[in-house]
Amino acid sequence: MKILVIGGGGREHALVWAIRKSEEVTEVVCAPGNGGIAQIARCTPVDVNDLAAMVAVVEAEKPALTVVGPEVPLALGLVDALEERKMRVFGPTQAAARLETSKAFAKEFMQRNDIPTAAYAVCTTLDEVREQLVRFSVPVVVKADGLAAGKGVVICETRLQAEAAAAQMFSGALLGTQETEVVLEEFLDGEELSFFALCDGRHAVPIAAAQDHKRVGEGDTGPNTGGMGAYSTDGLLTPAMRQWLTKNVAQKVVDGMKSDGHAFKGILFCGIMMTARGPMVLEFNTRFGDPETQAILMRMETDVLDLFNASIDENAAQLSVKMRTGASVCIIAASGGYPGRYASGKPIHGLDEQPSEDVVVFHSGTAIKDGQLVTAGGRVLAITAVDSDLREALDKAYAEIAKISFEGMQYRRDIGHRALRQEQL
Repeated sequence: MKILVIGGGGREHALVWAIRKSEEVTEVVCAPGNGGIAQIARCTPVDVNDLAAMVAVVEAEKPALTVVGPEVPLALGLVDALEERKMRVFGPTQAAARLETSKAFAKEFMQRNDIPTAAYAVCTTLDEVREQLVRFSVPVVVKADGLAAGKGVVICETRLQAEAAAAQMFSGALLGTQETEVVLEEFLDGEELSFFALCDGRHAVPIAAAQDHKRVGEGDTGPNTGGMGAYSTDGLLTPAMRQWLTKNVAQKVVDGMKSDGHAFKGILFCGIMMTARGPMVLEFNTRFGDPETQAILMRMETDVLDLFNASIDENAAQLSVKMRTGASVCIIAASGGYPGRYASGKPIHGLDEQPSEDVVVFHSGTAIKDGQLVTAGGRVLAITAVDSDLREALDKAYAEIAKISFEGMQYRRDIGHRALRQEQL
């Protein structure tokens, strides 16, 4: 069986790695892939911002199944286009993906479907932002409505800062594209986690939880990024909380989307803040997260193809996802300057030796240039390890990252710090 994966980041490298372990798979193709993916799968070029080009690749390859990794192809309607052509594809339709592609839609959807979330206001002009800001205490959160690669959320300490952030979103100065809507949101305090569920249009089945580290600097300082690292442990969620999130968040999303006429199939990523008032949804993603996927797939014992097929064939309720006990971690090695301006094309050293079975270096932004592996993105490598104990998993990952170097390389040395602090209490 041939499987085609759309995308070229660390998440897609992890998906290709997991898919290759399935006994049913004879070939994996990745479009466009990257320097690391090319070592374990055949890569074919495509622009993931070009719907027609992606459809043409799928039609040329004729895979038994296409797995859509990133959010942009979902937003463009790649799943819709492939379903119209009677092709098997894993992921939500364009309408269902609005849970991620429009923050305003997601907030209104949660309000309609009684899903716990922060108080908010959707604004279409700067004057409206000024009027609504008086309703919020500070700090206050300002969110771009559309996709922003993890950089469209600004936590503002004053209303003037919030007004300035909204103005930059409307003008395009902050993200490079002009937003037509901006969401103001109540600031929530607590422990943040990512909860993943598999959905088949009727059922939501829990997979696992992970905790991401969004800020670029240690101690959770500096600007937000697409994610500087993540960990996944048995202790992130109690069985009772896992059941509560499945029933009161994930299943309500599936029921609500079905009621709206847009069945949700694929992965539902629920960004949750565990507040003193209970769990509150910060955001939804409608695909595997990055870097959480790297950590979660290292722990997953269930064949990942079983997840894809159960979602497409609407029998997810019969599936129980089995995870390896213990912990897994993912540490991002990023380019100097990220998440701001950074240079690419820097030679990467230290990847000659094959790590142990419990350590995998996934490539997020790499390329092959003149036979040399070089940097080709803000987030470059995702060093991932698994062990029965979180501290041991971290030691393995940091020992591996110590062997790796490229000009300007930066990474956080405190991934998992919250969990380690809890262990000491």
